[in-house]
Amino acid sequence: MDKLKITLWSEEDRPREKMMRLGAEALSNAELLAILIGSGSTKESAVDLMKRVLSDCHQNLNTLGKMTRQNLMQYNGIGEAKAISILAACELGKRRQMETPEERPDCGTATRIYNHMHPIMQDLDVEEFWILLMNQGYKLIKELRISHGGITEVSVDVRIIMKEAVLANATILAVCHNHPSGSLKPSKHDDAITQSIKKACEVMRIHFLDHVIITDGAYYSYQEEGRLG
Repeated sequence: MDKLKITLWSEEDRPREKMMRLGAEALSNAELLAILIGSGSTKESAVDLMKRVLSDCHQNLNTLGKMTRQNLMQYNGIGEAKAISILAACELGKRRQMETPEERPDCGTATRIYNHMHPIMQDLDVEEFWILLMNQGYKLIKELRISHGGITEVSVDVRIIMKEAVLANATILAVCHNHPSGSLKPSKHDDAITQSIKKACEVMRIHFLDHVIITDGAYYSYQEEGRLG
């Protein structure tokens, strides 16, 4: 009897759906490779096909990476495009091993936030509001512009900020915006935004590190001024 196609499997067993639910680390090598090739043959699913290929490679990905396009195309269900996809993935894995991990900047203080964001914001003639998403070691995951506004203030949606923090798995959040006028004095609008973000972070159990106002040459920190206590 022919084996069931992946599309006929229960949803929790399909590689793509399984990866979306549990993450890539939950999948076997054959399942990951099956996602790459997309389909098998009329006689076996993509997963079964890749299990057979890996069996011939003694379950060793290094051995798989040494196969040629012609070697892979000998398997029923693997054409040139699929063979190239497999070899490209193996090459990427090899190159990743040769790379050094990216050094994430430490943004754990207002000075470090300023030094990181000043080159981005120093020449702006309108206000922009940015968030800095960090892990528990104060290492920057990413910085993200939330809004681009007028000369004197910018509109900020706290819900978007929280959404981005959750999506990035951030445990620490800092925000910053610039004052094109050069004034470091926070406005009432700045104070209100700061309090709204602080309350939202408390609900989401995210540490709100600071709100830094940036000008070309100086900064104002709500944390250093004792206004986040």
